Amino acid sequence: MARFGRTQLRCGAGGWWLALLLTTAQAQDAALPTAPGPMPVPATDAADPGGQSGPRALARAFRNAAAKATPCVVTVFAYGQEQRGADSSANNDSPNRPRNPLGRGLPDPGDSFEEELGPNRPDMPKDEPGVGPTPPPLTDDAGRSVPFSGLGSGVIVSAEGLIITNNHVIANAQRLMVQTFDQTELEVTEVYADPKSDLAVLKVKAAEPLAAATLGDSDGLEIGDWVLAIGSPFELEATVSAGIISAKNRALRSIRRGRMLQTDAAINPGNSGGPLIDLNGDVIGINTAIATRGVGYMGIGFAIPINHARWIADELANHGAVRRAALGLRLADLNNRIAARVGLPAGLGVLVYQVIDKSAAAQAGIQPLDVITEFAGERVKLASDLQETVERMPIGSTQPLKVVREGEELSLEVLLAPIEDPTATTAATAEQPIEQPPADEKPD
Repeated sequence: MARFGRTQLRCGAGGWWLALLLTTAQAQDAALPTAPGPMPVPATDAADPGGQSGPRALARAFRNAAAKATPCVVTVFAYGQEQRGADSSANNDSPNRPRNPLGRGLPDPGDSFEEELGPNRPDMPKDEPGVGPTPPPLTDDAGRSVPFSGLGSGVIVSAEGLIITNNHVIANAQRLMVQTFDQTELEVTEVYADPKSDLAVLKVKAAEPLAAATLGDSDGLEIGDWVLAIGSPFELEATVSAGIISAKNRALRSIRRGRMLQTDAAINPGNSGGPLIDLNGDVIGINTAIATRGVGYMGIGFAIPINHARWIADELANHGAVRRAALGLRLADLNNRIAARVGLPAGLGVLVYQVIDKSAAAQAGIQPLDVITEFAGERVKLASDLQETVERMPIGSTQPLKVVREGEELSLEVLLAPIEDPTATTAATAEQPIEQPPADEKPD
C-alpha cells in the first residue's frame, strides 16, 4: 500500500507560494452535523419558466451542476502523517514509495505550512459546534490511538468505491477514512499513488453502490468557460465556488508530469483532491494547488485536467503504478524566438534539440533539429502535448511519426521504451511491471 506526505512550494520571485491544498489539524471536539438528505435538483423558477433570461439561466446552471456533482464528493481524513514522517528512514526511498511532490532542495514542508494552515488559525472555524466534519477516532493494530493529521477532498469515480484525490492529501498516512455526502464513514482499504502527477486512487468498500461522478472532456475546455470547484475548504464540506477557466497548459514545479488548468474559482486549503466541474456537472479537473502570498485563495488556482487524471487513475487501479512510455528526446516548442534562431517556421511542430544515445528515438532515426509534426496519426504543436501522448502509449508498441528535416518531410516508426530506460526498446518490456524510478525521471 502506498504512503504519502503534505507540503508547500515557493514559486519564483516576489514571495509567491504554491500551497498544496491540505488542511492540517488535530482531532476535534466539534459535534457531528446532522446528516443532510439527498440534494434535490432545483424546481423551475416561476418567474422565468424557461430559465433563459440571463443571470437566472446562469444561476440555474450553477444549481443543477452542483446538485449533480456534490453527492459524489467525499472528505478524506488522514491519520498519523507526522509519525510516519518522523520514522522515515532509508527504506522510505524505495522506488515504489511515493515522495514529497516538491522534489529536492526545498524547505521542510511542515514548517511554515503548519504555522499558516494549522488548527490555531482564527479564520478556521473548526472549534465551533456543528461546523465541519468530525474525524472519527482510529487506532493502530496494537490498539494505540492514531492522531488525526490532515483533511482533504476526493471524488468518487465508480459505484464500487474508487476515489480520486491528490497524493499530497494522503502522503505518509498510516490510516485513511472518507466521509461521503450523507455522512457515511468508510475506511480506505487500498491506496495507490503517483507523486509525479500528485494523484492518488483510494479504494473503499460500501454496503450500497456509491454515487459516482460523470467524467467530462477536459480537452474541449476553452479559456472563459464557467466552472465550479467543490470540496472541503477549511473543513467546511460540500462547499461550492464558481469561476472560469483562466488559462490552460500551466506548468508547476510541484507537478513533474502533466500540465494544469488555471481557474479563479475559489480554492482553499481542504479543496485538494476535490473536483472542478463544468456546467453540465461533469468533472473536468482535480483541484490541486493555489498561488498565494499568504494562506488561502487569491484568485489563482490550479487543477489537473480530468483526461490526464483519468489515465493516471486507470493505471494505478489496474496496475498499481503508472507505466509511462518514452522516446528519449529533449524537446522545445517551436515558438517565434526559437524558430528564428533555427531558421524554421514558427508553429511547424516540436523541435528536437537532443537525442539520447541508443534511445528509442535514436534507433528510429530521429536527429537533432528534426521537427516532429505528427505522432501516432495526431498533429503535434506543443512539446507538452507530445510528451503526454507518448507517455500514454503502450510500452513496446511501434508508433508512426513524421518529421521535417532540412525542408523534407520524412515518415518514421519508433518502438517505444519505458521512461525509466529510454534505451530499452524490446517488445517484451510491454509485459514487464514498471517501478517508479528512485530519482528524477529521465528525459522524454
